[in-house]
Amino acid sequence: MNANNHPTSSAPLHIALACGGTGGHIFPGLATAEVLRASGHTVTLWLAGKDVESAAVSGWSGTVVTIPAQGLPTRFSLRFIPAVWSLLRAMRVCRKKMRTQPPDVLLAMGSYASVGPIYAALRGHVPVVLHEANVVPGRTIRLFSRWARAVAASFEASRFYLPHGRLVITGMPLRRELEVASRNFQRVTTAERFTVMVLGGSRGAHSLNEVASEALLALRADGVPIQVIHLTGPADETEIRATYERAAVPHTVHAFTTQMAELYAATDLAVCRSGASTCAELLAFGVPALLVPYPFAAANHQLANAQAMSRLGAADYVSEKNLSAAWLADYLAARYRAREKLASMSAVGHAHRECCGAEALAGLVEKTGRDHA
Repeated sequence: MNANNHPTSSAPLHIALACGGTGGHIFPGLATAEVLRASGHTVTLWLAGKDVESAAVSGWSGTVVTIPAQGLPTRFSLRFIPAVWSLLRAMRVCRKKMRTQPPDVLLAMGSYASVGPIYAALRGHVPVVLHEANVVPGRTIRLFSRWARAVAASFEASRFYLPHGRLVITGMPLRRELEVASRNFQRVTTAERFTVMVLGGSRGAHSLNEVASEALLALRADGVPIQVIHLTGPADETEIRATYERAAVPHTVHAFTTQMAELYAATDLAVCRSGASTCAELLAFGVPALLVPYPFAAANHQLANAQAMSRLGAADYVSEKNLSAAWLADYLAARYRAREKLASMSAVGHAHRECCGAEALAGLVEKTGRDHA
């Protein structure tokens, strides 16, 4: 089953988009919504009322339905009962709201925030399209995949976990500006400098920030002409910047930036976590990487993502428990001396640029809605 990459301009559809919960769900959802709206369709966002959602949709001009919900803890605890009650309430409220104005199709990006809208859509005979960002599907996708009209996935490796008959590999939707930039991408690295990007991120960032900065200082002391791009997250920005300044290491340090395309263009090698969006961006821009999976991710899904990237030949990976400053310094020195390996990893990324999937996912959603109509 193949995704239709370019939605047609027939009669517009009303599309419900459940993408609440975390940034990993809402940003790919918004990227897909942008493509759908550009084709004339009406998109209503269904969110869970979290702070990250408010910031992300601040510029959204369409309708937003907010149904508060909580995720179930992975282990039984005192939080379990109120979380179940919250989900049951969300299911009931979603059912009532969706009956009032049923959409032509529901796109759900996963997470607990999608449970209520998916339940309401299935009860109301609204076709459902699911999207799984990671290799290993989360609980919501696993639960509802048997009843969905189609299940989209970012990684080929998800075929081992999801129903083949309804599975479509669309890739991961990226923000519009990144998807456009990746198509016209030109690397601006130089042989005189070895530029390492460290993406600390916001979850589990501190340990990675510390180890990476220590390793990079050691590399500089050994005479490797490094320069550093380091996105630290908000907690470590000041300390990490001061560390590089004291050692006179050429550096660009930000807590966060929206100018990722320019930074990817200047990067020889990235050291980062292996969340689905990060992996998709690395592939889109052909950036070689050493992935350090976040060890506390649900179902260890970041490890599965890293393994998939490694099998492609686009990245190496190491577990956090095996990562030390000395090991990382040795690894980076070896990669500096073997630039041909980095070139090979970059070429793999370029070959998988179709992993940018907002248009593919939008096409699948539109096709599903039209087939139902």
